[in-house]
Amino acid sequence: MSADVGRTRPPAMSDVAELAGVSHQTVSRVLNDHPSVRPQTRERVLDAIATLGYRRNSAARALVTARSGTIGVVTTGSALYGPTSTLIAVEGAAREEGYFVSVATIRRYDAETMHTVLEHFMAQAVEGIVVIAPQTDVAAAVDSFRAPVPIILIAAREPNEVHAGAPGTGAASILPIAVDQRLGARVATEHLLDLGHRSVVHLAGPLDWFDARERAKGWNDALAARDVPEIDREMIRCSWSSDAGYDVGRDLARRVADGKGPTAVFAGNDHLALGVLQAFWEAGVVVPRDVSVVGFDDVEGSAHFIPPLTTVRQPFAELGRRCMALLLDAFAGSTRETRQIPPDLVVRASSGPPSV
Repeated sequence: MSADVGRTRPPAMSDVAELAGVSHQTVSRVLNDHPSVRPQTRERVLDAIATLGYRRNSAARALVTARSGTIGVVTTGSALYGPTSTLIAVEGAAREEGYFVSVATIRRYDAETMHTVLEHFMAQAVEGIVVIAPQTDVAAAVDSFRAPVPIILIAAREPNEVHAGAPGTGAASILPIAVDQRLGARVATEHLLDLGHRSVVHLAGPLDWFDARERAKGWNDALAARDVPEIDREMIRCSWSSDAGYDVGRDLARRVADGKGPTAVFAGNDHLALGVLQAFWEAGVVVPRDVSVVGFDDVEGSAHFIPPLTTVRQPFAELGRRCMALLLDAFAGSTRETRQIPPDLVVRASSGPPSV
Protein backbone atom coordinates (compact mmCIF):
# COMPACT_ATOMS: atom_id res chain seq x y z
CA MET A 1 0.00 0.00 0.00
CA SER A 2 1.32 3.49 -0.78
CA ALA A 3 1.69 5.77 2.20
CA ASP A 4 0.55 8.82 0.25
CA VAL A 5 -1.56 7.96 -2.76
CA GLY A 6 -5.30 8.55 -2.61
CA ARG A 7 -5.61 9.21 1.13
CA THR A 8 -8.44 11.57 2.08
CA ARG A 9 -8.35 10.84 5.83
CA PRO A 10 -5.69 10.73 8.55
CA PRO A 11 -3.85 7.39 8.74
CA ALA A 12 -5.48 4.86 11.05
CA MET A 13 -4.04 2.03 13.10
CA SER A 14 -5.26 -0.40 10.45
CA ASP A 15 -3.11 1.40 7.87
CA VAL A 16 -0.07 1.00 10.10
CA ALA A 17 -0.84 -2.70 10.54
CA GLU A 18 -1.20 -3.22 6.77
CA LEU A 19 2.03 -1.41 5.92
CA ALA A 20 4.00 -3.22 8.63
CA GLY A 21 2.45 -6.59 7.78
CA VAL A 22 1.20 -7.21 11.32
CA SER A 23 -2.10 -7.40 13.14
CA HIS A 24 -4.03 -4.49 14.63
CA GLN A 25 -3.34 -5.97 18.07
CA THR A 26 0.43 -5.94 17.44
CA VAL A 27 0.34 -2.25 16.55
CA SER A 28 -1.60 -1.61 19.77
CA ARG A 29 1.01 -3.52 21.77
CA VAL A 30 3.83 -1.45 20.25
CA LEU A 31 2.00 1.80 21.00
CA ASN A 32 1.52 0.71 24.61
CA ASP A 33 5.14 -0.47 24.88
CA HIS A 34 4.12 -4.06 25.61
CA PRO A 35 7.17 -6.28 26.32
CA SER A 36 5.89 -9.27 24.33
CA VAL A 37 6.65 -7.73 20.90
CA ARG A 38 9.81 -8.93 19.18
CA PRO A 39 12.41 -6.19 18.48
CA GLN A 40 12.28 -6.72 14.71
CA THR A 41 8.48 -6.48 14.69
CA ARG A 42 8.55 -3.38 16.89
CA GLU A 43 11.00 -1.72 14.50
CA ARG A 44 8.75 -2.50 11.49
CA VAL A 45 5.73 -1.01 13.22
CA LEU A 46 7.64 2.13 14.29
CA ASP A 47 8.93 2.56 10.73
CA ALA A 48 5.36 2.30 9.40
CA ILE A 49 4.16 4.86 11.95
CA ALA A 50 6.91 7.27 10.86
CA THR A 51 6.22 6.69 7.15
CA LEU A 52 2.49 7.28 7.48
CA GLY A 53 2.74 10.09 10.03
CA TYR A 54 0.28 8.20 12.21
CA ARG A 55 -0.91 9.92 15.38
CA ARG A 56 -2.90 8.16 18.06
CA ASN A 57 -6.54 9.31 18.35
CA SER A 58 -6.75 10.28 22.00
CA ALA A 59 -10.52 10.65 21.93
CA ALA A 60 -10.99 7.14 20.55
CA ARG A 61 -8.50 5.75 23.03
CA ALA A 62 -10.41 7.38 25.88
CA LEU A 63 -13.62 5.65 24.79
CA VAL A 64 -11.90 2.26 24.87
CA THR A 65 -9.83 2.67 28.03
CA ALA A 66 -12.18 5.00 29.97
CA ARG A 67 -9.10 7.19 30.53
CA SER A 68 -8.65 10.60 28.96
CA GLY A 69 -4.93 11.03 29.66
CA THR A 70 -5.75 14.61 30.62
CA ILE A 71 -5.47 16.61 33.81
CA GLY A 72 -7.08 19.97 34.45
CA VAL A 73 -5.14 22.91 35.84
CA VAL A 74 -6.87 25.93 37.39
CA THR A 75 -4.87 29.14 37.68
CA THR A 76 -5.76 32.71 38.55
CA GLY A 77 -4.14 34.13 35.43
CA SER A 78 -1.67 36.15 37.47
CA ALA A 79 1.37 37.38 35.55
CA LEU A 80 3.39 37.31 38.77
CA TYR A 81 6.48 35.14 38.82
CA GLY A 82 5.36 32.52 41.34
CA PRO A 83 1.98 31.47 39.86
CA THR A 84 3.31 31.62 36.29
CA SER A 85 6.38 29.53 37.11
CA THR A 86 4.20 27.01 38.95
CA LEU A 87 1.92 26.60 35.92
CA ILE A 88 4.90 26.05 33.61
CA ALA A 89 6.40 23.50 36.01
CA VAL A 90 3.16 21.52 36.37
CA GLU A 91 2.56 21.45 32.60
CA GLY A 92 6.11 20.24 31.95
CA ALA A 93 5.92 17.52 34.60
CA ALA A 94 2.55 16.33 33.28
CA ARG A 95 3.90 16.12 29.73
CA GLU A 96 6.88 14.07 30.94
CA GLU A 97 4.40 11.58 32.43
CA GLY A 98 2.43 11.39 29.18
CA TYR A 99 -0.54 13.55 30.21
CA PHE A 100 -2.20 16.40 28.35
CA VAL A 101 -3.04 19.54 30.31
CA SER A 102 -6.25 21.53 30.00
CA VAL A 103 -5.86 24.99 31.57
CA ALA A 104 -8.67 27.17 32.91
CA THR A 105 -7.96 30.73 34.01
CA ILE A 106 -10.26 32.36 36.54
CA ARG A 107 -10.51 36.04 37.41
CA ARG A 108 -13.27 35.75 40.02
CA TYR A 109 -12.52 33.63 43.05
CA ASP A 110 -16.01 32.86 44.33
CA ALA A 111 -17.34 29.34 44.79
CA GLU A 112 -19.74 29.60 41.84
CA THR A 113 -16.94 30.44 39.39
CA MET A 114 -14.71 27.67 40.74
CA HIS A 115 -17.53 25.14 40.57
CA THR A 116 -18.24 26.10 36.93
CA VAL A 117 -14.60 25.53 36.01
CA LEU A 118 -14.36 22.22 37.84
CA GLU A 119 -17.61 20.98 36.31
CA HIS A 120 -16.16 21.92 32.92
CA PHE A 121 -13.20 19.66 33.66
CA MET A 122 -15.52 16.87 34.72
CA ALA A 123 -17.24 17.12 31.31
CA GLN A 124 -13.81 16.64 29.72
CA ALA A 125 -13.34 13.46 31.78
CA VAL A 126 -10.08 14.72 33.29
CA GLU A 127 -8.36 12.17 35.50
CA GLY A 128 -7.24 14.72 38.09
CA ILE A 129 -7.20 18.44 38.80
CA VAL A 130 -4.43 20.76 39.95
CA VAL A 131 -5.45 24.10 41.44
CA ILE A 132 -2.79 26.79 41.75
CA ALA A 133 -4.23 28.74 44.66
CA PRO A 134 -2.01 31.61 45.80
CA GLN A 135 -4.90 33.45 47.46
CA THR A 136 -7.17 32.49 50.34
CA ASP A 137 -10.39 32.99 48.34
CA VAL A 138 -9.29 30.52 45.68
CA ALA A 139 -8.53 27.80 48.21
CA ALA A 140 -11.82 28.39 50.03
CA ALA A 141 -13.74 27.97 46.78
CA VAL A 142 -11.98 24.65 46.12
CA ASP A 143 -12.75 23.42 49.63
CA SER A 144 -16.47 23.63 48.92
CA PHE A 145 -16.29 21.43 45.82
CA ARG A 146 -16.73 17.64 45.75
CA ALA A 147 -15.09 15.95 42.79
CA PRO A 148 -14.87 12.25 41.86
CA VAL A 149 -11.20 12.73 40.90
CA PRO A 150 -8.17 13.76 42.99
CA ILE A 151 -7.56 17.48 43.41
CA ILE A 152 -4.03 18.74 44.10
CA LEU A 153 -4.08 22.13 45.80
CA ILE A 154 -0.86 24.12 45.43
CA ALA A 155 -1.20 26.53 48.31
CA ALA A 156 1.20 27.51 51.09
CA ARG A 157 -1.40 27.32 53.82
CA GLU A 158 -1.26 25.73 57.24
CA PRO A 159 -1.99 21.96 57.34
CA ASN A 160 -5.01 22.49 59.58
CA GLU A 161 -6.51 24.76 56.91
CA VAL A 162 -6.59 21.92 54.37
CA HIS A 163 -9.92 20.22 53.76
CA ALA A 164 -10.10 16.56 52.66
CA GLY A 165 -13.05 14.99 50.90
CA ALA A 166 -15.68 13.93 53.38
CA PRO A 167 -15.88 10.16 53.92
CA GLY A 168 -18.90 8.44 52.47
CA THR A 169 -19.63 11.11 49.85
CA GLY A 170 -17.62 9.58 47.02
CA ALA A 171 -15.49 12.71 46.94
CA ALA A 172 -11.79 12.41 46.32
CA SER A 173 -9.36 14.01 48.73
CA ILE A 174 -7.94 17.48 48.28
CA LEU A 175 -4.19 16.90 48.52
CA PRO A 176 -1.96 19.85 49.48
CA ILE A 177 1.56 20.63 48.30
CA ALA A 178 3.68 23.79 48.36
CA VAL A 179 7.12 25.28 48.63
CA ASP A 180 7.82 26.02 52.30
CA GLN A 181 7.48 29.80 52.23
CA ARG A 182 7.77 30.14 56.00
CA LEU A 183 11.08 28.27 56.06
CA GLY A 184 12.46 30.37 53.20
CA ALA A 185 11.60 33.61 54.95
CA ARG A 186 13.08 32.41 58.23
CA VAL A 187 16.33 31.40 56.54
CA ALA A 188 16.54 34.76 54.73
CA THR A 189 16.00 36.69 57.97
CA GLU A 190 18.43 34.51 59.90
CA HIS A 191 21.05 35.22 57.22
CA LEU A 192 20.75 38.95 57.91
CA LEU A 193 20.78 38.47 61.69
CA ASP A 194 23.84 36.22 61.40
CA LEU A 195 25.62 39.04 59.56
CA GLY A 196 25.15 41.18 62.67
CA HIS A 197 21.99 43.15 61.91
CA ARG A 198 20.01 43.72 65.10
CA SER A 199 16.64 43.86 63.37
CA VAL A 200 15.21 43.46 59.88
CA VAL A 201 12.39 45.50 58.29
CA HIS A 202 10.02 43.29 56.29
CA LEU A 203 8.14 44.46 53.21
CA ALA A 204 5.19 42.06 53.16
CA GLY A 205 3.08 41.30 50.11
CA PRO A 206 -0.75 41.33 50.23
CA LEU A 207 -1.79 39.26 53.22
CA ASP A 208 -4.68 37.59 51.38
CA TRP A 209 -1.91 35.68 49.60
CA PHE A 210 -0.74 32.52 51.36
CA ASP A 211 2.86 33.17 50.32
CA ALA A 212 2.85 36.65 51.87
CA ARG A 213 1.32 35.40 55.10
CA GLU A 214 3.79 32.53 55.45
CA ARG A 215 6.79 34.71 54.62
CA ALA A 216 5.71 37.21 57.27
CA LYS A 217 5.44 34.37 59.78
CA GLY A 218 8.91 33.10 58.90
CA TRP A 219 10.40 36.56 59.29
CA ASN A 220 8.71 36.94 62.67
CA ASP A 221 9.82 33.45 63.77
CA ALA A 222 13.47 34.34 63.12
CA LEU A 223 13.25 37.63 65.03
CA ALA A 224 11.43 36.03 67.96
CA ALA A 225 14.05 33.26 68.17
CA ARG A 226 16.74 35.94 68.52
CA ASP A 227 14.73 37.80 71.19
CA VAL A 228 14.21 40.88 69.02
CA PRO A 229 11.54 42.91 70.87
CA GLU A 230 8.18 43.15 69.14
CA ILE A 231 8.47 46.93 69.06
CA ASP A 232 11.52 46.51 66.79
CA ARG A 233 9.82 44.07 64.39
CA GLU A 234 8.71 46.47 61.68
CA MET A 235 6.54 45.08 58.90
CA ILE A 236 5.32 47.28 56.04
CA ARG A 237 2.39 45.99 53.98
CA CYS A 238 2.70 46.43 50.20
CA SER A 239 1.50 45.11 46.89
CA TRP A 240 3.89 42.80 45.04
CA SER A 241 5.05 45.48 42.58
CA SER A 242 8.40 47.18 42.04
CA ASP A 243 6.52 50.50 42.21
CA ALA A 244 5.45 49.68 45.77
CA GLY A 245 9.02 48.76 46.67
CA TYR A 246 10.26 52.01 45.21
CA ASP A 247 7.77 54.09 47.23
CA VAL A 248 8.69 52.33 50.47
CA GLY A 249 12.38 52.53 49.57
CA ARG A 250 12.22 56.31 49.23
CA ASP A 251 10.77 56.59 52.73
CA LEU A 252 13.35 54.19 54.16
CA ALA A 253 16.13 56.14 52.43
CA ARG A 254 14.98 59.36 54.13
CA ARG A 255 15.04 57.56 57.46
CA VAL A 256 18.55 56.25 56.78
CA ALA A 257 19.69 59.80 55.99
CA ASP A 258 18.27 60.94 59.36
CA GLY A 259 20.11 58.14 61.16
CA LYS A 260 16.82 56.41 62.05
CA GLY A 261 16.57 53.87 59.24
CA PRO A 262 17.07 50.12 59.22
CA THR A 263 20.34 48.39 58.40
CA ALA A 264 18.58 45.45 56.73
CA VAL A 265 15.46 44.94 54.61
CA PHE A 266 13.79 41.62 53.75
CA ALA A 267 11.49 42.22 50.77
CA GLY A 268 8.56 39.86 50.25
CA ASN A 269 9.56 39.26 46.63
CA ASP A 270 12.30 40.27 44.21
CA HIS A 271 10.15 42.91 42.50
CA LEU A 272 9.75 44.76 45.78
CA ALA A 273 13.49 44.42 46.34
CA LEU A 274 14.19 45.88 42.89
CA GLY A 275 12.12 48.97 43.68
CA VAL A 276 13.91 49.40 47.01
CA LEU A 277 17.31 49.14 45.32
CA GLN A 278 16.42 51.85 42.81
CA ALA A 279 15.14 54.18 45.54
CA PHE A 280 18.28 53.62 47.60
CA TRP A 281 20.54 54.25 44.59
CA GLU A 282 18.77 57.51 43.76
CA ALA A 283 19.10 58.68 47.39
CA GLY A 284 22.78 57.75 47.64
CA VAL A 285 22.16 54.88 50.07
CA VAL A 286 24.84 52.29 49.32
CA VAL A 287 23.82 48.62 49.38
CA PRO A 288 25.00 46.68 51.35
CA ARG A 289 27.30 49.17 53.10
CA ASP A 290 24.43 51.28 54.47
CA VAL A 291 21.53 48.82 54.20
CA SER A 292 21.43 45.13 53.21
CA VAL A 293 18.56 43.98 50.99
CA VAL A 294 17.26 40.41 50.56
CA GLY A 295 14.42 39.32 48.27
CA PHE A 296 12.38 36.18 47.60
CA ASP A 297 11.84 34.11 44.41
CA ASP A 298 15.15 34.43 42.52
CA VAL A 299 13.45 35.82 39.43
CA GLU A 300 15.22 35.77 36.09
CA GLY A 301 17.79 38.57 36.13
CA SER A 302 18.06 38.98 39.90
CA ALA A 303 21.74 38.02 39.68
CA HIS A 304 22.19 41.16 37.54
CA PHE A 305 20.44 43.66 39.79
CA ILE A 306 22.78 46.38 41.07
CA PRO A 307 24.08 44.99 43.31
CA PRO A 308 23.26 41.32 42.57
CA LEU A 309 20.40 40.33 44.84
CA THR A 310 20.58 37.88 47.72
CA THR A 311 17.28 36.01 47.54
CA VAL A 312 15.37 32.79 48.21
CA ARG A 313 15.13 30.44 45.23
CA GLN A 314 11.90 28.48 44.82
CA PRO A 315 12.32 24.98 43.30
CA PHE A 316 9.46 25.17 40.82
CA ALA A 317 10.59 22.21 38.70
CA GLU A 318 10.63 20.01 41.79
CA LEU A 319 7.21 21.33 42.78
CA GLY A 320 5.84 20.26 39.39
CA ARG A 321 7.35 16.78 39.69
CA ARG A 322 6.05 16.29 43.24
CA CYS A 323 2.62 17.48 42.17
CA MET A 324 2.45 14.85 39.42
CA ALA A 325 3.80 12.19 41.80
CA LEU A 326 0.90 12.94 44.15
CA LEU A 327 -1.58 12.60 41.29
CA LEU A 328 -0.08 9.33 40.05
CA ASP A 329 -0.20 7.91 43.58
CA ALA A 330 -3.83 8.99 43.89
CA PHE A 331 -4.66 7.33 40.55
CA ALA A 332 -3.14 4.13 41.95
CA GLY A 333 -5.22 4.40 45.11
CA SER A 334 -2.42 5.38 47.45
CA THR A 335 -1.17 8.61 48.99
CA ARG A 336 2.27 9.66 50.11
CA GLU A 337 3.12 12.07 52.88
CA THR A 338 2.66 15.55 51.46
CA ARG A 339 5.63 17.40 52.87
CA GLN A 340 6.43 20.93 51.90
CA ILE A 341 9.40 21.47 49.59
CA PRO A 342 12.28 23.49 51.07
CA PRO A 343 13.63 26.47 49.10
CA ASP A 344 17.28 27.59 48.95
CA LEU A 345 18.96 30.82 49.98
CA VAL A 346 21.14 32.29 47.22
CA VAL A 347 23.68 34.70 48.73
CA ARG A 348 24.88 37.53 46.49
CA ALA A 349 26.33 41.00 46.93
CA SER A 350 23.24 42.83 48.26
CA SER A 351 23.70 41.52 51.81
CA GLY A 352 26.62 42.11 54.15
CA PRO A 353 27.50 43.08 57.73
CA PRO A 354 26.24 46.42 59.07
CA SER A 355 28.79 49.24 58.86
CA VAL A 356 28.16 50.37 62.44
